[in-house]
Amino acid sequence: MTEPRLVAATENVHTLVPILGAMGLEVVEVASGVAAARIPSGPNVNHFGVSYAGSLFSVAEMLGGLIGGASFDVPGAIPLVKRVEIDFLRPAMTAVTARTTLSPAEVDRVQAEALTNGKSNFELVTEVIDEAGTVVARTRGDYQLRVMG
Repeated sequence: MTEPRLVAATENVHTLVPILGAMGLEVVEVASGVAAARIPSGPNVNHFGVSYAGSLFSVAEMLGGLIGGASFDVPGAIPLVKRVEIDFLRPAMTAVTARTTLSPAEVDRVQAEALTNGKSNFELVTEVIDEAGTVVARTRGDYQLRVMG
């Protein structure tokens, strides 16, 4: 990660949610409609040598905030998580990268609805992939962009 905007995004995430910094999370991609983050295996390994389930969940769940901040321009709005479910598909033995996307049409819909109603729901499906390219977990999350205050 050498791109200054990704370094800044990573530092921002660590400031907002310090545990993500302790996990070694780094933002590897962020733009309107796309977000990805990586965690190393190191501090995220459980007692039997595979990635801790909570770490896999966290790297996927936090993408809702990351993609929300990069995709929407609604004054006073923040992305909130409402519900996330995860399927653990394979043990992760290496670093993993979680990645999610929103279509341009969905970005436009959420943006317009939040501007009109003060809130809008959106869904994210995220794949968590190990260094060999194996999908080790998949999440489906319900998020909301909500104007606060």
